Amino acid sequence: MSTGENNASQKSCFHCGLPVPPGSHWCVEIEGRPREMCCAGCEAVARAIVDSGMEDFYRYRTAPSQRPEDLVPEQLRELQVYDSESLQKRFVRHLESGGGDIREAALILEGITCAACVWLNEKHVSSLPGVLEFRVNYSTHRAQLRWDNEVIHLSDILRAISEIGYHAHPFDPARQEQLQKKERSQALKRLAVAGLGAMQVMMLAVAMYAGEAEGMDEALRNFMRWVSLVIAAPVILYAAWPFYRSAWQDLKRRRLGMDVPVSLAISGGFLASAWATATGKGHVYFDSVTMFTFFLLVGRYLEMVARHRAGQAAEELVRLLPDTATRIRDGQEEVVPVDDLEIGDRVLIRPGESIPADGRIIEGRSSVDESLLTGESLPVARDCGDEVIGGSINIESPLVVEVTRVGADTTLSAILRLLERAQSEKPAIARLADRIAGWFVLALLLIAGGVFAWWLPAAGVEQALWITISVLVVTCPCALSLATPAAVTAATGSLTRLGVLTTRGHALEALARTDHIVFDKTGTLTVGRLRLVRVVLHEGSDEEECLRLAAGLERQSEHPVARALLARVEQLPEVTEVEAVPGKGIRGRVEGRLCWVGSPDSVRAMRIEVPELVREAGESRVCLVDEEGRKLLASFVFSDVLRPEAREAVATLKAQGLKVMLLSGDDPEVVARVAEELGIESHAGGLLPQDKLERIEALQQAGHVVAMVGDGVNDAPVLARAQVSIAMGSGSGIAHASADMVLLSEDLRHLPEAVRMARRTLSIIRQNLGWAVAYNVVAVPLAAAGWVQPWMAAIGMSASSLIVVLNALRLNEGKERQ
Repeated sequence: MSTGENNASQKSCFHCGLPVPPGSHWCVEIEGRPREMCCAGCEAVARAIVDSGMEDFYRYRTAPSQRPEDLVPEQLRELQVYDSESLQKRFVRHLESGGGDIREAALILEGITCAACVWLNEKHVSSLPGVLEFRVNYSTHRAQLRWDNEVIHLSDILRAISEIGYHAHPFDPARQEQLQKKERSQALKRLAVAGLGAMQVMMLAVAMYAGEAEGMDEALRNFMRWVSLVIAAPVILYAAWPFYRSAWQDLKRRRLGMDVPVSLAISGGFLASAWATATGKGHVYFDSVTMFTFFLLVGRYLEMVARHRAGQAAEELVRLLPDTATRIRDGQEEVVPVDDLEIGDRVLIRPGESIPADGRIIEGRSSVDESLLTGESLPVARDCGDEVIGGSINIESPLVVEVTRVGADTTLSAILRLLERAQSEKPAIARLADRIAGWFVLALLLIAGGVFAWWLPAAGVEQALWITISVLVVTCPCALSLATPAAVTAATGSLTRLGVLTTRGHALEALARTDHIVFDKTGTLTVGRLRLVRVVLHEGSDEEECLRLAAGLERQSEHPVARALLARVEQLPEVTEVEAVPGKGIRGRVEGRLCWVGSPDSVRAMRIEVPELVREAGESRVCLVDEEGRKLLASFVFSDVLRPEAREAVATLKAQGLKVMLLSGDDPEVVARVAEELGIESHAGGLLPQDKLERIEALQQAGHVVAMVGDGVNDAPVLARAQVSIAMGSGSGIAHASADMVLLSEDLRHLPEAVRMARRTLSIIRQNLGWAVAYNVVAVPLAAAGWVQPWMAAIGMSASSLIVVLNALRLNEGKERQ
């Protein structure tokens, strides 16, 4: 191979031909030479080709193909490379399940052109046996797939997607960026061809119109018609090709998408004009056909740019992780791909570098910028033993971090999955719009047929044809289908930047309708970092012994009380027969003694006397009991402080018309003091999780829409029952799993912002739907009456979709007044 050829191979992927991103590390030795790859997917396929002894695939090909099916040799496709466990480790999560081998993966879909494509893919893939969930985000073209590997394999799902004309492959950030650039490049090329063709045909059309008025030689007129046909052909056959492809895919699936009437209008207008040119009879409208093709492509391009912008929040998160990391092994530093890091590895992070994976600091002290993950603008101090999040940026001093989570298990990956789920799930109002849009196209075709039949006897074939084409082009169910996804994507992106992660599609709609917001106390209205302020001993107990017994019982708990106790004890005793009773306490056998740690009320329920203690505001009490000896050993008094922004947040929520309530399992007197300090009139303490649940259900039965804000394991059932649930970012994993939104920033002032954004989102969805319906109600009769030319119809249809997307993008703007 020559030097020039070698340089070219370094600039483009040896396997697929796409550009290789700067700083990439994917490489496979082929024919004795290292060959650069553009992404992990190409690297895996190329390595599988080499390992299978099929290097002739590269030796005898003439050039990398752009057709997905040609990028893998037939023999290798039969090996089902994507079912390889080693390959799936990069992008597949194994989910815990009572039965079956449940897996989850993120995919990129190529070939998506409109909302109808999303519907088609979701419908087709979801119908496959073994597929549990399949959702596509229209803004990013990413799909979330969950399937039972015992019933269906990933290769079968990818093959099913290719059978309907699309191509899916594992999500890779660099490859997605390349695909978006490729999508923009192809759209601009088609747009340029259509624009140049439309201008040239329009110049000839003006001359022919003038000739008809002033008189023109018939031979010259026919010559100009033939020239117009030649110029219009590339516009119709190349620039308009995406419309035909999408329409054909719809028809193959026996579905009527919006590109069906568009394709009929474009091809019908061109063929009618070509027939008139060939026979020399009738009028030609190459100018109208090329012009409305151009305007449709302009609309699609602007919509694509707006769509990419709407999904920008997810893209920013994807780019947080670096490509490489400095790993320390046997005292030596080595630069390795982030994908090669394993749990337990030690990595060096210099100032200004991104942390490559979740981990724990074992050397150094610094500040970390977590703004893109949590919305917190100020750097956060981190010391030895503190946890750090992959994707955050080290600010001041070098750190050595021990990796605790990698790949799909990291916090950043979890945030991305939740964000993608929220953006691809559809609220009830969106599902209704999709159902209407599905029937809309059928009604449109029937109306078009009726319009043609009405005008045919009165105006002749030619006039009836162009009026019918105007009817087909002017209508726009795409605006109806785009109304909600565009708004939800923009709103969730804005909230994510603020530090409020939306994890369910219905959350914004439910939050906008909320009239009651219920808070838990510990870890929600308070900081949640309890501090053990004193230990009151009973029955002559030893303080250190009591601390060891209590900390041993709490060692598996995520409750703030557990963290405060564990901070005071270095060596923990062995504990067996552990049983947690939600809302009351925990028992277990510690070094042979059956002990209980719980609230004073739970101890009194055992008929054990609990003496009163004098406590200050914000202090809470937990008791340690020897159950077998039936005696109270110690009382632990903890202090917690209110979040400094809690009073302001509560006041703003009340100003927004929300009824604020405080429901807590803590001592009623403590809860009352906190409620009084924050200005919350409705409050209750000493509640078990079941009691909270009953109060939430009572509100719902009275017709109220309830939002619940909590952070702990005890809150999980209540969070699940509320119409919209919000978990604090530091809360337990089970609280996050039950929640519709997660307050990553832990700044309660962002809750009123979320309410404001939810209300604006619902308002914009209604505006979009109203516009889509009103536009069609006005446009269709005007087109049917013959008052709208085809090129005007193309502008109207494109503008209708564009207005919907641009209106949704207003949600990306800064704060607006209520």
